[in-house]
Amino acid sequence: MDKGVYCLVLASNAARPVRIGRLGVREFAGGWYVYVGSALGSGGLARAERHIRLHLLRDRAPRWHIDHLLVDPGFRLAAVVQAATPRHVECDLARTIGGAPVPGFGCSDCSCRSHLFFRPEYPVAEVVSAFRALGLHARIKTIKNESDKDRV
Repeated sequence: MDKGVYCLVLASNAARPVRIGRLGVREFAGGWYVYVGSALGSGGLARAERHIRLHLLRDRAPRWHIDHLLVDPGFRLAAVVQAATPRHVECDLARTIGGAPVPGFGCSDCSCRSHLFFRPEYPVAEVVSAFRALGLHARIKTIKNESDKDRV
């Protein structure tokens, strides 16, 4: 099983409040969000597939911060960008992507300000550039949802 790092690219077509576990209710603007995650655990990059399944099926209660957005009907998972690597680069990737952070999101096990960043425009090219800046070969998976025609 490949281990590595990944980014989830999500869209929200309107501003909305979402309860994010212990972080409480956060207001999310309409636009694009990039979540940076690590896949160095036993499941490796299959973790990204778990996120896709959760989003499409919405069949489990949220466990992690990102799960709250994945099950929220106002968010659409648009793409997954991932790279195989044995290196711990999640925080480096988050810093390289940077931008408008959602404070405290997805970074409870590190000292980063956030692992979720807002973008007003579709960010996949920018995310791929961040992977390249760290010497990583990015693979992109576009996620098609039934309701895409009505979304950002």
